[in-house]
Amino acid sequence: MATYINLAISPFATLLVALITFLIFFTLEKKRKTQHSDQVKRTPPGETGLPWIGETMEWHRAQVKNRIFEDFIRPRVQKHGTRFKTRLMGSPTVIVNGAEANRFFLSNEFKLVVSSWPTSSVQLMGKNSIMEKIGEQHRSIRGILTPSLGTGGLEPLVPKICEVVKTHFIKYWCDQQGEKIIPLYRSAKFLTFTIMCECLLETKAEEGIFECFEKVLEGVFSPPLNLPGTSFWRAKRARAEIERVLVNVVRKKREEMELQDDTNSSNQVGATSLLSRLVGALIRGEITEVEVVDNVVLLIFAAHDTTSFAIAMTFKMLAQHPDSYSLMLQEHMDVQRNRSTKDGDNLTMEDLKRMKYTWQVVRETIRLSPPIFGSFRRAIEDIEFEGFTITKGWKVLWTAYGTHYNEEYFANPERFDPQRFEEGMTIPPYVYVPFGGGPRICAGYHLAKLNILIFVHFVVTTFNWSLLHPDEPVVMDPLPFPSLGMPMKVSAKDVV
Repeated sequence: MATYINLAISPFATLLVALITFLIFFTLEKKRKTQHSDQVKRTPPGETGLPWIGETMEWHRAQVKNRIFEDFIRPRVQKHGTRFKTRLMGSPTVIVNGAEANRFFLSNEFKLVVSSWPTSSVQLMGKNSIMEKIGEQHRSIRGILTPSLGTGGLEPLVPKICEVVKTHFIKYWCDQQGEKIIPLYRSAKFLTFTIMCECLLETKAEEGIFECFEKVLEGVFSPPLNLPGTSFWRAKRARAEIERVLVNVVRKKREEMELQDDTNSSNQVGATSLLSRLVGALIRGEITEVEVVDNVVLLIFAAHDTTSFAIAMTFKMLAQHPDSYSLMLQEHMDVQRNRSTKDGDNLTMEDLKRMKYTWQVVRETIRLSPPIFGSFRRAIEDIEFEGFTITKGWKVLWTAYGTHYNEEYFANPERFDPQRFEEGMTIPPYVYVPFGGGPRICAGYHLAKLNILIFVHFVVTTFNWSLLHPDEPVVMDPLPFPSLGMPMKVSAKDVV
């Protein structure tokens, strides 16, 4: 019996020893090859941390506090330089800082890199939206969207947007008893959502659908686990409800346009809305219904969340810098006095162009507090950049903070100074990048500017206001927002 056991175990033990030896040899050889490859390719310096996890936990801790640049990036820049490698969420990642890095990676979209979003973001925003399109498909959809979102397409909408803003203030801000506390961030969110729906999509803004968008946002960067009770599961259910509503809107608009028997109606006066252009392209067979819905979802998110944060931060800066507020208020009072009576209480595009100092304030605000920290790209081939090789498949992260807070570009970068953006002041390309750059530069830039200027005008000319917490901290989950919602005390100066 003992002999039998020895004979049975011996081959197994031999095999086990051989397997362990092979694994050790394989691991050491792989490490040697990796080190040799890194030496040959000269990858950027840095530390990738633990397998798969890498430095994700350190990143997450900094992100929650809205201190990614201060607590994660800056210490590594000081240690490794402006280009360094790390590992985030399972991917080897190179983080780059500086105008030249921004220019190189943003302008080489589709050539050397492509946009890279988490799986959860793609599923919730829509895999058929412009954020997932590359090359000619991206250019085609952008060509459909741009005319409605440029100054020419938006100018006829200015009076309508003014009416939406005034109606919002009458309903939510005015109080016959005098003072009222307004949650500024949420109020600006719902207002910009309403403008998007009623002025560009020709549909009523429902608070229930707004809440669905809020639920979707909560799951955009969560693990894609579609299990009951998870953030992603709740977000998917909310996304399905949004899609149901938007499909009905799109089909109703298509019926109206087809009844007119004119697929070029989007070029006629009164038919230049974003929805009209998208449905017109659908009728002509340029895009599908799914693409229309996915792009509408993406644009609503992009428009209402980032714009509302910029508005909240603008009022925070004005509350902290009363001299700037006095100058800005004077500008708006001048615009109000010189406004043509034929336009009633509404603004025109010419009025908005006169708000030069206000736009300086806003630009300086979003330099200090960009609504988007930066974005990830994925290398589609080995990239040679400044003596380093970024391996195909690796992620690249460019950041707005890398230039916005750099003394090379902005003296005393942490100081609020709207004069940086006076007419005649030259800022080098790819230094000021709150709206990105290259082929993927934000298509809604002009809409955001218009919404912010109109919002600010009617607040400062209609209300006395003060923030309850002028030093309110900003946190992230998943995008930056004022931690207390930016409560504002308001009282009407006059009848709106």
